[in-house]
Amino acid sequence: MAWLVVALSLIVIWIASIFKVFFGATSSSNAAVLDNGNKKNVLFVIAHPDDESMFFSPTINYLASNAYNLHMLCFSTGNADGMGSIRKDELHRACAVLRDGFGQVWSHDLLAKIIDEEVSNHDIHTIITFDNYGVSGHCNHRDVHHAVLKFLQTNSERNIKAWELASLNIFRKYSGPIDIWLSLLSSKSHPSKAIILNEQPWKSYEAMAQHLSQWVWFRKLFVSFSSYTYANTLDRINP
Repeated sequence: MAWLVVALSLIVIWIASIFKVFFGATSSSNAAVLDNGNKKNVLFVIAHPDDESMFFSPTINYLASNAYNLHMLCFSTGNADGMGSIRKDELHRACAVLRDGFGQVWSHDLLAKIIDEEVSNHDIHTIITFDNYGVSGHCNHRDVHHAVLKFLQTNSERNIKAWELASLNIFRKYSGPIDIWLSLLSSKSHPSKAIILNEQPWKSYEAMAQHLSQWVWFRKLFVSFSSYTYANTLDRINP
């Protein structure tokens, strides 16, 4: 009997969380801390095609709906399994769903230099990337974080804002929309955090579906149950 009460409670919380996402996302998000005046050019620095869909879609949807100019710099073609050209095309299609742009792919020894070139070419004002753990602990996610840090250290005079996507523990990571309550509670004690609720979570699903070579059953489950589909917590990297 106890398990039934727990199950029903989780279902009720899940439904309440979904309603919060669909009907209270705008009023609950404190994404305004991302505002940089009239400086609207934002660069996402990611490691692999599909990172934008799996992890950053709440932020991308928010910025796109508020007339930001979005650029995507992906540091690999996803060619570990020999499907690099396919995955580049899939990234283009996913970006079309999420309404962002596409930069160039990487040379590992020149990460910071490539970021510098992208920032200069597109007059970038804000950079968004992974944090030091990289959500999943993937070494490439962590590499792009350190590349952004290196760029910031050598370009401090350019006054570019940089934000990192907060990595969550395993429970929060797979709690789906339920985690939005913990994220919002965290923002009360840390007002400098940007908590962005996804008003269009189905777009995460649509965008990930553009990566057909990766759209296998466990990634479908990930997008459905990952808290990153429903909310992003961004921490400021530089002051």
